[in-house]
Amino acid sequence: MSFNPFMEKPVPIEETFLNWNKLYPIPYCKETVDPYTKCRIILMNGTEFEAQWFSRNFSRHCCDNDLRRELAMVRRVEQQQQKRISCLKPKDETILEHTISYEQLAVDLTSVLAKQETDCNVIDALNFALLEDFDHLYRYSNLLHLEYGIYPEKLVGGYTEITPGRPTISEHRYPKDSIFFPIQNGKASLLTKLNVNIITAAEQQTMNYYMNVANLYQVSDIGRKLYQEIGMIEEEHVSQYESLIDPDATWLESLLMHEYTECYLYYSCMMTECDASIRRIWEDCLTQEISHLHKAKELLWKYEQKEYQQVVGEGTFPEILALRPNIRYVRKVLETTAGNTQKKECVVALGTLEQDDPFYRYQCRVNTPLDSVPSHDIIDRHIRCCGCDYRYETAPNPIPSLRGRTCDNVALGRVSAQTPAFTSSCGTTENACRCNLTCIRD
Repeated sequence: MSFNPFMEKPVPIEETFLNWNKLYPIPYCKETVDPYTKCRIILMNGTEFEAQWFSRNFSRHCCDNDLRRELAMVRRVEQQQQKRISCLKPKDETILEHTISYEQLAVDLTSVLAKQETDCNVIDALNFALLEDFDHLYRYSNLLHLEYGIYPEKLVGGYTEITPGRPTISEHRYPKDSIFFPIQNGKASLLTKLNVNIITAAEQQTMNYYMNVANLYQVSDIGRKLYQEIGMIEEEHVSQYESLIDPDATWLESLLMHEYTECYLYYSCMMTECDASIRRIWEDCLTQEISHLHKAKELLWKYEQKEYQQVVGEGTFPEILALRPNIRYVRKVLETTAGNTQKKECVVALGTLEQDDPFYRYQCRVNTPLDSVPSHDIIDRHIRCCGCDYRYETAPNPIPSLRGRTCDNVALGRVSAQTPAFTSSCGTTENACRCNLTCIRD
């Protein structure tokens, strides 16, 4: 069934403000909630954070107070949306339990977007970061199992495997090597523009979450350190993803794209949600966002004399975004691209780097001594305490050197001689169109 938000009649924005009773929702039950319901909540929390933060930056760079007042009206509703969605998380769900859902979202959202994407540059960026978030899920899961005795496979519902990806220790790259070429809105498909906006907001939310909770983790210093380290990788990911966004878009074109993206996501959440009470929240938010979208359309015409079709075409949504298991896809990406790294705007095989490349200098700077690296230390501690690491696998890890359960691999992706050639067999910028990874379906 097709849906075009521009064809819907908007409700006046003044009528969409919520009172305090409606603003505070009934949280989900962490024992019975579907894992993808939690993922959708995190996704939309991050989407609303991005919406209000973009609006604030727009207002700070705008000289027209009438336009700033219009932005303030929409932003007030989006602040309410964010607070309503955020409080769906229950009080008895710990920071670390919630973190597992953050990383599950990162894995399965990135996989779904990559499988439907057609722009090779964007596919590269998605698959590259996918393996890193996949490894983060493994590291946090070992922390959760070690310190709480909780089996993370229950939190992910068996939808997502928990096994090493590109080792987190290998993900620390020279900052200048975290930028991709941007898309061109005039040439990019609507789905590509949506995908780039969606993943940027989602990864930014993860980065912000880790920035804010590292000092709140109370169980151990190693836990606080792990949030610090992985938070630094999320900074890389946000730099990568935001660099894909067309920098030539005007503020008002970007505003319309933000509101359209929110409409698309709320509609997707509404159509795929299995919890009736939360589905009603998605329905409410979609109604609010349709009002925001029509306001953005009005402002685009008023200030730039542009029609919305110049930004998003005729406006009918592409196929909805549905979170689902991606085990086969992740395994194939891991098997064939784990040995890749980034050099300027290109994803490349680690073995192509010169010995004096900034990647190695930066690695030496931040990862010395090796036993002080938190992502390695937590696995080492779990092995010493329990005899092996924690995993949830449907089959052995696709990379033989990552199958060992009693010794953490700290070489793959950072030591060329110990990074097998087959782990860089596809997914590099030069041959992404021929890698056939997007043909895999779970």
